[in-house]
Amino acid sequence: MSFNHFDEQGRAIMVDVSAKTPTMRTAIATATVHLKPETLEAIVAGVMTKGDVLGVARLAGIAASKKTPDLIPLSHPLAIHYSGIEFETESATGIVRIQATVRAFERTGVEMEAMTAASVAALTVYDMCKGTDKSIRIGEIALLYKEGGKSGTYRREG
Repeated sequence: MSFNHFDEQGRAIMVDVSAKTPTMRTAIATATVHLKPETLEAIVAGVMTKGDVLGVARLAGIAASKKTPDLIPLSHPLAIHYSGIEFETESATGIVRIQATVRAFERTGVEMEAMTAASVAALTVYDMCKGTDKSIRIGEIALLYKEGGKSGTYRREG
């Protein structure tokens, strides 16, 4: 069986994973949001105008992981078994680090679901704070870890 990414005319197609054996898949991705320290202080204190910034960003990231095939055209629809978002804040620098973890027992990996979750959580922080802080920027979005499937385990260095 061929797992080509292109049809006879050279057009991109969804990879055929129907012959693959399902395995437990896990992916962890990160995104970084840079805010003014006083904006982060308001987020942590729970006094932002739009409400619980990190709570809403958590829900947005989880929901986004389940909607990945609606956003990434050649991504497979997957039965997500776990999706979680964690935050680490650095008050002195105004940095929010977002970590998204996704798990599924599937034929293909969940890297795109984790990356989408981290990205949308970061965008949600931006959206909820943009009225207070015009200087917000979203930094690196990256895959930190993945396991499962034929290619095995990947762990980002550094």
